[in-house]
Amino acid sequence: MSETELSDPVETPESELDEDDRLKADFVRAVLDAVEEGDGEAAREKVEPLHPADIADLIELTPGEQRPALVAAIGDLIDGEVLTEMNDWVRDALVESLDPKQIAGMAAELDTDDAVAIIEDLGEAGQRAVLRALDPDNRAAIEEALSYPEESAGRLMQRELIAVPEHWTVGDVIDYLRGDEELTTDFWEIFVVDPGHHPLGTCHLSWILRAPRSVLVGDVMKREQTLIPVDMDQEEVALRFQKYALISAAVVDGGGRLVGMITADDVVHIISQEAGEDALLMSGAGEGDINEPILDSYRARVRWLIANLATALVAATVITLFEGTISRMVALAALMPIVAGVGGNAGTQTMAVTVRALATNQLTESNTLRAIRREITIALLNGSTVAVVIGTAVALYYHHPALGAVIATAMMTNILIAGLAGVVVPLTLERLRADPAVASSVFVTMTTDSMGFFVFLGLATVSGLVG
Repeated sequence: MSETELSDPVETPESELDEDDRLKADFVRAVLDAVEEGDGEAAREKVEPLHPADIADLIELTPGEQRPALVAAIGDLIDGEVLTEMNDWVRDALVESLDPKQIAGMAAELDTDDAVAIIEDLGEAGQRAVLRALDPDNRAAIEEALSYPEESAGRLMQRELIAVPEHWTVGDVIDYLRGDEELTTDFWEIFVVDPGHHPLGTCHLSWILRAPRSVLVGDVMKREQTLIPVDMDQEEVALRFQKYALISAAVVDGGGRLVGMITADDVVHIISQEAGEDALLMSGAGEGDINEPILDSYRARVRWLIANLATALVAATVITLFEGTISRMVALAALMPIVAGVGGNAGTQTMAVTVRALATNQLTESNTLRAIRREITIALLNGSTVAVVIGTAVALYYHHPALGAVIATAMMTNILIAGLAGVVVPLTLERLRADPAVASSVFVTMTTDSMGFFVFLGLATVSGLVG
């Protein structure tokens, strides 16, 4: 949340939103019709009452070829708040079309973290041009933020915070907050620091408001606090906020000095972003954004499909080993996909649970064996249930009890293998410093498909089922 939101709590009229708080299609069409007719004033009048987030939605909902005309018509309504609410791909394209001085003016209105989000994706030349247009203080703050790794606490934090010395009284703090108009208005707690600017503790605003003016800050502050290293990955930051139920947290540099703070509204965005990323990575859909350029989506997805093609060839190779068996009993060809498919789904279930547990630090070295035993137990229960169902159905349908027994045994075995692979593969990739969300499903699918075919056809062969 920014200072603009606090001072001007604009809300989009309900008449322009549907039951899911999305802009109505009729409203979007009316604005675009006005733009097409050259009536920029009418378009601007319709858009002006909208909340910045809904103005951003309007631009995203506009077809790419019509966006320049819309932006030209409502240009003065597109400020830093709108840019921070906008989809990354749409924002990047829009920012590239703006003059560096315009971008600098928007960035100057925002907290440092929001300004960095706008500037960081510009090219090197674009960044230099925007930074030159900023005043020295803003430029120094943004340059420092850009020096930190991407998706780190240094990029996420805002430098606008309230820090006071321990020897001040509550009255001194209140007078300071009221007397300095340059202070940020967006904060939930006050940080207490020593002369070297090392954090000593925090004071909630409610404590400041309720304590007598004569009480020392050091007597009412909470000394225990969660400190965030400036180079910590944003996903780990989000986990700390979730674990310790934080509203805000101090960010410290390598020397332990207070350099910024991170607030809960930033972390909510990170949690949503990271969860979506993991789901998309497991599916191989790239960034999965409908605004992503077609060629970028193609490159991200085709690599995954080629990898899947390679794993499918492994399964096909297993099938060729039993061509004779299949040719003598055609029913096996019809039943093979069932064994592999159900095993694949079982592996995907276990893999999803494991990847999530790794991402949220629920699964560590101390409980790895317990997690493996748990998944094997679940696989045994699932495998037994599915094996009885499929075995009985096949035996009755084909009037062949031996075939039912073979597919039941194969199903049970493959689900056990799937459960084991679903937990061991992500764990192994994690130990090898590879992202388990990216590569796990390829290996798990290959394992369940190839082993499903091998076990089923192998049992059919050695059991004498095929004469």
